[in-house]
Formats: sequence, C-alpha cells, structure tokens
Amino acid sequence: MERSFKKEVQELRLGDGDTFHGEGILAVTKALLQSGVSYVGGYQGAPVSHLLDVLVDAQDIMTELGVHLETCSNEASAAAMLGASINYPLRGAVTWKSIVGTNVAADALSNLSSPGVIGGAMIILGEDYGEGASVIQERSYAYALKSSMWLLDPRPDLPSIVRTVEKGFELSEASHAPVMLELRIRACHATGEFAAKNNRKGVVSGLNRIQGPPRFNYGRLAHPPVIFTQEKLKVEERLPAARAFIREHKLNELIAGDLDDVGIVVMGGLTNSVLRALERMGLADIYGSSRMPLLVLNVVYPLVPEEIREFCAGKAAVLVVEEGFPDYIEQAINVELRRADIQTRVLGKGSLPQTGEYTSDVLLEGLAAFLQAVHPKNIDADTVAENTRGLIAHKAKAAAALGPLPPRPPTFCTGCPERPVFSAIKLMQRELGPTHISADIGCHAFATFAPFSLGNSILGYGMSLASAAAVGPNMDRRSIAIMGDGGFWHNGLITGVASNLFNKGDGVLIVMQNGYASATGQQYIPSSVTSRDGAVPGMDIEQTLRAMGVKWLRTVRTYSVSVMVKTLKDAMRTAERGLKVIIADGECQLARQRRVRAEDAVKLERGERVIRTRYGVDEEICTGDHSCIRLSGCPSLTVKPSTDPLRTDPVATVIESCVGCGLCGEVAQAAVLCPSFYRAEIIRNATWRDRALFRFRQKVIGWLGGYSGEAAA
Repeated sequence: MERSFKKEVQELRLGDGDTFHGEGILAVTKALLQSGVSYVGGYQGAPVSHLLDVLVDAQDIMTELGVHLETCSNEASAAAMLGASINYPLRGAVTWKSIVGTNVAADALSNLSSPGVIGGAMIILGEDYGEGASVIQERSYAYALKSSMWLLDPRPDLPSIVRTVEKGFELSEASHAPVMLELRIRACHATGEFAAKNNRKGVVSGLNRIQGPPRFNYGRLAHPPVIFTQEKLKVEERLPAARAFIREHKLNELIAGDLDDVGIVVMGGLTNSVLRALERMGLADIYGSSRMPLLVLNVVYPLVPEEIREFCAGKAAVLVVEEGFPDYIEQAINVELRRADIQTRVLGKGSLPQTGEYTSDVLLEGLAAFLQAVHPKNIDADTVAENTRGLIAHKAKAAAALGPLPPRPPTFCTGCPERPVFSAIKLMQRELGPTHISADIGCHAFATFAPFSLGNSILGYGMSLASAAAVGPNMDRRSIAIMGDGGFWHNGLITGVASNLFNKGDGVLIVMQNGYASATGQQYIPSSVTSRDGAVPGMDIEQTLRAMGVKWLRTVRTYSVSVMVKTLKDAMRTAERGLKVIIADGECQLARQRRVRAEDAVKLERGERVIRTRYGVDEEICTGDHSCIRLSGCPSLTVKPSTDPLRTDPVATVIESCVGCGLCGEVAQAAVLCPSFYRAEIIRNATWRDRALFRFRQKVIGWLGGYSGEAAA
C-alpha cells in the first residue's frame, strides 16, 4: 500500500467520552462506523483511495461489527452495491474518485436513484479539481441535479465532516434518496479532533442477517411503467422531504456579521479558504468569526428556498463562491430571488473567475472586486481592496526575487518497470517510423511527457484499445494501445479486448503487468500475486486473454529492452491478422523496494549476506552525447561537469537514488550506444569467498592497468 494505517485505525475503537485525533479520511471512516453501516465498498483512486485502504486495515474492527467490505473491480460495481439499500433497511457507503469514477458508475446510479432507497445510501467522492488535479476539470454537481441525488459538501474540519456523514444517512432515509458526499483533497488530509461516539452495529448485518426477501413489490424496480411514478416521487415527495430535513436539522450554517447589507453564499468545502481570505483582508479573525455574513452550504444540492430568501432579504448584494463552471448555485439563487421578488444583487462569476481552482490569491482578488462593486456601508471598500492587492503584489514580488522555479513535470519512479517499454517503443519507431499511440490512465500516462512524448489520445481508464478502434483501419500501419493491468480488469477486458476480437481488429496492445493498481498506491487487483487477505486471487491476464481467443500473445520482461524492441517489430511487421498482445511483465518498483528493503533488513540483523546492485558511468569513456538520458529518462541518470580540463561538455552520471534496475545499460546496449556503463555489486556481510574474489579482481585490474593492486588500493 501507499501508506499503512494499521496503527491509526486503532483510534476507530474509541467511544463515548473519548477524543478522536487524526486525518479527514480516518474521521470519515469513524463516522461510518458510528452511523451503523452494514456494508462498504469502492474503487481505489486518488484523492480518496486511502479511504478504502483504511477500511482494509480496519478489517478486524469491521468484522466485529458485522460490516461487509467489498474492494470492487470498478466504480460501476461499487455503485451497484448500493442496490442492497433499495429493498432493505441496510445502511451502506461506497467511494471512488470524483467525476471520472461517477462517469463509470452513472448507469447504476441512475437506476438506483429512480426507485430510491429504504436504507441510507452514501457515495463518498474525492472531488479532484483545480490545477493540481489528476482528472478532467468537471464536477459531480451535474449528476446530483440530473438524478435527484443530494450533494453534501462539508466544511473541511473534522467535527463538520463527521456530523455531515452521520446526518447524510438520516437525510437519505428521510427522503428515500441516495446522497453524495464530496471531499476535496484538503479535507481528506485535514487533521484535527472531534468527540467520538460508540461504534454501532447495523440494524441488519453479517451478525444479524435478513430472514428472506420482502414481499415482491414491482414499484421498487427501475423499470417501465413504474419509472414514471418514480419521477413524480422525486419531485413531489423526496425533494420536499430533503429540504425539510436540511432546514430542521440545520445542516447549513450561518455565520453572522455586522456588515449586514452584504453577504457571501459559499460551498461548504470552500468555507475555510474564504474565512482565511477575509482574515487577511481584516474582515475576519483566526477563530472563524466574520464581519461579512456567510451562508455555508454543507448541502449544495438541493438548496432550501427559505434559507436563501431569509439570508438575502434586505441585503444590497451577495457574492456566491462556487468553484467551477457552470454556475449551478448562482443560477439557482438568482431564480429563487426573482421568484420571490427579492431584488438583492447576486454576484459570482465575474468577480470570481469562471474556471479554475479558488486558491487564496484568487479569493482575495474576487472578494476585493466584490467590495468595490457594491461598496457596503461601514467599510472603506476601496482602501480594503487596495491593501488586498498590495498583499498579492508583495507575494508576486517576493516570488520574482527568488527567480522562477525549475519545471518539475511528472515522471516515472526511479527503476519503474514501465519506462523500458517506452524506450523500446522509441527505438522501434526509429526504424519502422512513428505510429499512433493510444495512451491510458495510469502511471504509463507519464510517457506523454518528455523525454518520451508518446501518446496521441487518452479516453478513459482501460479505454486505450477501444479508442484506437477507428484509427487502425484508417492508417497505413498498426496502432499501439497501452493499458495497465489495473485498467485491464477495470474496463479494458470488455470495452477493449472483447470488442476488438468481436470486430476482428488488427492492432497491438501492450499490457503493463506490474501487479497492482500502482498510480493510487499499490492496491491489489485480481491478478496480483496476493490479495488483501493474503490469499492468491487466482486470476491471470495471459490465461484470460487466451481464453478470450487471442492467438498472438507474448510475455516479455520489461527490463529486457532489446527483447522488447524485437517483439514490437514482430508485432508491427507480422502478416498475421488479429489482435497482437504483448504483456510487459515487471513488478512495480515502489512495491518491490518496500518488500526487498524489509527482507534485507531482516537478513542484515541476522548477519546474512546482502547484495545491492548499482550502476555507474565511466567518465573517461562517456562521450557526452547523452543519448542514454534521452532514451531512458531515469531520474537517477543525469549529468555532471567533467573532471577533464580539456572537456567542456558535461558527462553522464548515475546518482545515489539508483535502485539497480539496469535500464541505463540495457538502453545503451539496445541502442548500440557507448559502452560507458558498468555494473557493481555492494556486498554487506561478505563471505570469505567474496573477499578472496575481490582481492583477486583487484590484482587482475592492476596487472591490466600497468600498476600494482597495492598501489591502486
């Protein structure tokens, strides 16, 4: 795993009278257990992938409470789990990564929201948005709107997050609708404390099983003709029930202020950022009090008309702080106020940018623009705005004085087994010419950056082969699709392989078999060597492909660059029609290093022999053309000034972070580059044979070099 929570999860046992300390995700997990869930599941994916990791590490606690845990093959299977709450009083929660996961789960979610639920059903989303995001810039709000699922966006402090989770289940049951709870990255990793409660066993669970199904009720199916009745229920019963619950239980917060002719309506997840910006402007304090009134929307959908009207009535203007576009909340507030004939001016997009993450500087500029646009009473808006822009200018000036930061594009880890495959593709294309490369979601997407710059499209997780379906028949050479083993099981087997075979496609598929869903922290997948419970999953990619009907299939060790180049050439040149699959086999280097270091530490403690392999560059032989760097891109392979005063160009060098994968030497050999690379073994707890062999080698080197071994020593 990316990180183990085995120590932290013990705090999940805390009960009444105890204080819980920890991260936001641990707080969510504790809130789930306090809410009496019967089942949980999900698909790994940053930034909430470690919610599933926490649940896995807390398996013993879950077992004690009778909670079923499912690590799902994709988001659609996770969403379908919530079907347990349609007919039964089962509380359940599933989790995945924001909009891309919700896209995959959309079919199941639509069919879940139509009949509604009896037991509370919650979807926990990692809302990955902004410049630092790893997904397309869309939001989950549209799904809440179209399917009548309520969207919670809690203020990012632990007490608010825990209360929103607990009340979210109650809201779901009171309105018979599933709820979505979105957590930004900052909320996931926020630390704090809250008053713990005792964990609750579900009304129904593995410890208290249901005695058979309920009486058949066609109305609980998402199927004609009852879907038309269900649509009326969404609008006429569930929506009013949800609004009444939100208002009665005060899920949204009001922060009062003395500047009562203006106000701010803010999404709950952005509240702390807005308060911090106001504090920097001198309009709030560090404890959360504000001179400007705030309506904090911990529930961003549905909005409660009475709350909007009461907050805006009597104010000259309000600012809607809503990240992303379209401006759903701003539009809804405008409509509600006009319906009620309330003439409060509504500003949002315009004062604030239409797109992009609302960072500290963005909010400062937006708030300053708002103040100058409306000039509230009891404040010199122009002076506050001028001082605010001075803060931003001072920060920019300080940054300029330091100089620009060097660019740090994402790249493969040192020793990554996927990097050699892209080295091989570049070498193959030198001889056969360029071809279309269908990239995919995962670590291998880093090949789209320098020095490889390989990839013409990314259409979704496991969708690379499918996205090349119309390219191959219209190109004079075969296209290549790249897919990870995680993407293979997630979506690629059906949408890619099955479709290609059914349509008799003729392309090349490279499956990166590194053993884990690596990009999100080495979570287990169906073809991993082991599983979360230690058992062998028993599924194999090669056997699966052969069973599907793939005839041309090769498995190649990824670090064997020359073999991979030859295999790629064979796949591109063969007269045999049909899908050609190359399984690039190599364990994720991060997972391997964690495993090997632990094993070596135990050996060293016992005094056993341990060998560490390192690679280096002979400075006297290196020509300084750096082809090795351009072809491998390894972070450990860099340059340094030559110690030879007659040479001005820098030479290649291997730095301390080298893990001994051997790619540098493999690339040099496969590309017929200079023979400047050498391999060395560092032996700890050396045996007498090791020492004797070392002395013998030193003497031979001394003889060949024309000097004595003693002098060399």
